[in-house]
Amino acid sequence: MFKKLLASILSVLMIISLFACGGGSNQQAQGTTNPNKEPNSPDKVYKIGTLQLVQHAALDASYNGFVDYLNEKGIKFTMDYQNASGEQSACETIAEKFANDGLDLCYAIATPAAQSVNAHLEGTPIVASAVTDPAASGLCESNDNPKGMLTAASDLTPVEAQFDLLVELLPNAKNVGILYCSAEANSKIQSDMAIKAAASRNLNATEYPVVNSNDIQSVVESMIGKVDVVYVPTDNTISAGFDTVATICNENKLPTIVGEEGMVDKGGFATYGIDYYSLGRVAGEIAEVILVNRIKPGDIPVRYLNANACKRKINEDTAKLLGIEVK
Repeated sequence: MFKKLLASILSVLMIISLFACGGGSNQQAQGTTNPNKEPNSPDKVYKIGTLQLVQHAALDASYNGFVDYLNEKGIKFTMDYQNASGEQSACETIAEKFANDGLDLCYAIATPAAQSVNAHLEGTPIVASAVTDPAASGLCESNDNPKGMLTAASDLTPVEAQFDLLVELLPNAKNVGILYCSAEANSKIQSDMAIKAAASRNLNATEYPVVNSNDIQSVVESMIGKVDVVYVPTDNTISAGFDTVATICNENKLPTIVGEEGMVDKGGFATYGIDYYSLGRVAGEIAEVILVNRIKPGDIPVRYLNANACKRKINEDTAKLLGIEVK
């Protein structure tokens, strides 16, 4: 009797053990089918954080193009948009916040913003835009093979074409003042390119750097009577304060050739520049590849806009004010 009872108890224990093991396997399998944990699930909602250096037309367009592209592709996401108002310290604070937010992707607009998130976000994919030369700015190993966790849509401006425009519209100009912010790595790169472009056209080029927005008025005023034209690259500090530049230059009949159309809209004379909305869409394409196709940022080369994304734009009101006839 005792042996039969013992045998019955052992049988029951074996059955319980088998069900327990099977139940553990089922629970693990069910855990992996949660749509919010599946990267390629159509129900996946991605968490994106955007850090924009400062508010001005070009960078705003880059953000809008990015968001519009993702929406058009049906990619579901929540967006934490942060603007640093041109303050590097704010970039650092926002980057530190993003580092603790568990983002699926970070979108950084302008070089200082990209540098901040690249320094603080370990393991988070980063797409940057409005960055002229990511590798030269220390954001990646090379533009062709970024490695790391950051890649970008570059806003490398067509400096040579802009100087061709300068010569075409202002054939008598000899002395060019290059206005940019020395705190922006991209702007220094473009200034060096502008000096070479000027020299190849027998123009004299002089750099007029500002440290921050507070210097713009005094530096621009110091150019009056010394240069025939002011060249402004795609510089965020100058762009944000371009109303001041345009007021002083136009009052003194000093034409400006600028890096992008947002400055033309604010009173600049002319540009042949890239379309920042298109740039944002390119950044959106990169984000799609990272989020949906699970490609690492470091395996995606930095992308550039083609020539079709560049536009010639002239402010006719400014041309009349300067007394320049544009044919």
